Parts: sequence; C-alpha cells; structure tokens
Amino acid sequence: MAGSTYGTIFRISTWGESHGKAIGVVIDGCPAGLELDETDIQPFLNRRKPGQSVFSTPRSEDDAVEILSGVFEGKTTGTPISMIVYNKSQQSRDYSEIASYYRPGHADYTFDAKYGFRDYRGGGRSSGRETTARVAAGAVAIKILNQLGITFTTYTQSIGNIAIDYNAFDEQEIFNNKLYMPDANAASKAADYVIKMTEEHNSVGGCVEGIIKGVPAGLGDTVFEKLDANLAKALMSIGAVKCVEIGDGINVSKMTGSENNDGFSFTEETGIQKNSNHAGGILGGMSDGSDIKIRASFKATPSILKTQQTVNKNNENIEVSIKGRHDPIVVPRAVVVVEAMAAITILDALLLNMTSTIDGIKKFYQ
Repeated sequence: MAGSTYGTIFRISTWGESHGKAIGVVIDGCPAGLELDETDIQPFLNRRKPGQSVFSTPRSEDDAVEILSGVFEGKTTGTPISMIVYNKSQQSRDYSEIASYYRPGHADYTFDAKYGFRDYRGGGRSSGRETTARVAAGAVAIKILNQLGITFTTYTQSIGNIAIDYNAFDEQEIFNNKLYMPDANAASKAADYVIKMTEEHNSVGGCVEGIIKGVPAGLGDTVFEKLDANLAKALMSIGAVKCVEIGDGINVSKMTGSENNDGFSFTEETGIQKNSNHAGGILGGMSDGSDIKIRASFKATPSILKTQQTVNKNNENIEVSIKGRHDPIVVPRAVVVVEAMAAITILDALLLNMTSTIDGIKKFYQ
C-alpha cells in the first residue's frame, strides 16, 4: 500500500500492524552527529503506550524501542535510522468475530472496498497502534529542534464539552493527571465524565492543543507547501482526527478584519513583532516568528459495547456490540502523537528552508 511515508528531507516511513510481530519506523534525512540512543526515545513512547490508566485500553505493552541502524558509538551516522517496537500483548481472538462484518466508525468497509481484503485484527495498519512509530520518529525530531531553541507544550484542551479554563492554565499540571490537562479542575470533571460514559458502554472525543515556541520566521512556502497546510496534513493523518485548527481556527469565521488582523510594532529590543496572535504564528503559509498554535479534534473511539447497527458480508442488517480491549477515549494518549507529527513537520520545513536564499547557501559552503 502507498501512503506510509511522510516528509521531504526529514522523511519517515512507518510499518507494521496492530497485531503483527512489531511496529517500526525508518527515518531518512536525519543529520549525522546527533547523540542518540533508546533513552531519548522511550520517554515519548511511555506517554503514548497503553495500559496507563482507566482512561486507556487495558492492553499491556511496554513499548520498549530498539534502534537497529543509523547510530554508531552513540551518534547518528547520517544513514537511515530504523527503530522497532515489538508487539507482546496481542489477543487476536478478540477480533475473529468482526471478520464477517463492518464495524461502525472503522476503516473495515473502506479497506475491503479498496483492497478486497483486510487485516481485521485490531484494524491492521489503520489501528491507532501505528502511531507508536510516529512518536519514535517525533522524539528524534524534537531532540534536534530543542537544540535550536524550539520547544513544544502539548496538552488536552477539552474532553467532550468540558474545556480547560485558560485563566487557570498550569503547565506543570499537564503531567499531574492522566488526561494531560493543564487545569486540575477541568481534569477532575473530565475524568468523571469519561468514567460515566464508559459505564454506559460509550466513548468520548476531545481536542489536543499545542504551542510551539522558538520557530523562526520564514518557514514554509506559499501556495502548495504552506506550513499550516503541511501541519494540517500531518495532524489529519492521525487516524481519529476530524478537524485541525491553526490560531483562532474556526472562530475567524465570526470575526471582522479589524478583530482578526494582528498588528505589528517595532522596538530596538525586540525588533518587528506582532501585537496579537490570532493567526497562530503563520501568515501567508510561512511562520512569522510568534508562537505557533495548533489544535486537533479527535472523534470518540468507535469501538464501544453499546449496541450499534451495521451490515455483514452477506449484506444482512445486523446489530453488534464490539468486544475486545479499547480506549474509552484516545485523546490523552494522542497528545504526544500530535506533538510528534508537528515536530516532524517543523524540522522538515527548517531543513528545506536552508536553501531559500543564495546568501544562506554561501554562508554554509564558504
């Protein structure tokens, strides 16, 4: 199948299935000389791995990463970096029943329509487990970006209709609760809501928000390679994402030009800067030097115990109740996935931008 590769210079290809032997990624275009080992990757995978709390699937995976190539004596060599995470807790028997019908909200029907065949064990390539490989690659990108002063603050902005109060925003609180919300009060209410929906055999959606600081102005190319367009593609490629916003997002449709425009000012200390950031750090498809603000809205987990209507392969209308081990909400584990995909996109744009001016090329080679 096509479509498993993303990026231009910093390029990743993910492979593997939810219930196959392993999940992995190959990174091409990583600069040589970066100090790298598994301890740089594992903390990010730990944020994504299952079985962390009542808000995630009980599937127990340690998600231990192993670097197979591209690193020698603790540093990247400039050659492809291959990483693998073995699957150790598959229960494929939980999925044998669904081979005969199409689960509502899943890719079962579209896989059959396209290929005439599908891996029904946990969704195969369309499973959320594929994002393990993205997170591993994103950890490498984030290590490079951090050395350039580019940092990420990513968190759960809302669950259902329970949103954080920005007046109570506490960055330290993000890792104090299993929902990764920067507002303790909102996290408590959201936890109660998720538990209530789980008891009713239902699931919940939500929104992940990210703030990227330190991105220089000028990344991205206008027209078809806009930075915001590529960020949107990166985030929309995450399985359960149905909406991506940059800056004020959908709210700009309710604003006038005078409300939405970000004015500029100049001081000797700061140079040119914006007075506000409704644009979310991107103008004309290029970064403007202010914080980049992104949001990704995730649908509720489609695998639920509540009875649903569907069709089997004999074209019979049937009712189903999905069994197996599933997240009641994917949002908390998806926080680091959003961060990873944003980092891969930003790093790729930085590397592409190195050839944007003749002066830049001369400075590098002279």
